Amino acid sequence: MALEMRDRCERCETAALPADEPARICSYECSFCVPCADAMAGVCPNCGGELVPRPRRVGAV
Repeated sequence: MALEMRDRCERCETAALPADEPARICSYECSFCVPCADAMAGVCPNCGGELVPRPRRVGAV
């Protein structure tokens, strides 16, 4: 099962999240840009879970 690689930050909705760039994700695949995740102290506002670095897909289209 592959992760859903969302292309926009769910908090600011303006930050692009290319699959080969840094982002933060929770276990429910909520996705955030690094500045927003840092501002939320690494806690997902949707589920309360930990936000961790999202794996990158190098060479992703």
